[in-house]
Amino acid sequence: MTPPIRLAHDDDSGPLSALIAASFAEYPGCVFVEAELPELRRPATAFAAKGGMLWIVDGPDGRIAGSLGIVPVPEQNAAELAKVYVDPAFRGAGLAQALFARAMDFAEQGGFAEMTLWSDTRFTRGHRFYEKLGFMRWPGERYLGDASESWEYHFRKRLRPGP
Repeated sequence: MTPPIRLAHDDDSGPLSALIAASFAEYPGCVFVEAELPELRRPATAFAAKGGMLWIVDGPDGRIAGSLGIVPVPEQNAAELAKVYVDPAFRGAGLAQALFARAMDFAEQGGFAEMTLWSDTRFTRGHRFYEKLGFMRWPGERYLGDASESWEYHFRKRLRPGP
């Protein structure tokens, strides 16, 4: 049974940063530098300012078990996923799929033609998850110039026929 999903609050900053830092630590060379992610200072406000939403699943002991955010990208008629993380203790239990269902509802209600996301090239487990959900890796990569020297893959999922 999936724990309840709720909208993020700005005071989720610390536990959300801890979840992301732990996720980054799973991959060699991927380091968490809080200053590179200023949206984590006030996560609910940051997503709302872009017309998006960020969902959280609370875990035990004040930790966050999972997160998933989405923001509109009107110029592409798309909704972009962000901050998709699940604590290893909760993986394989349907938590990520339940969070993704919220994002699908958001995208469908917004009438978006597709959903997109960017993912660090090292996050292979996440890539398999996205492909299982129907995302396809799109040509091209982008370099972030961050402390981790990150390169990201672009993924897209068609939600309805386009022009």
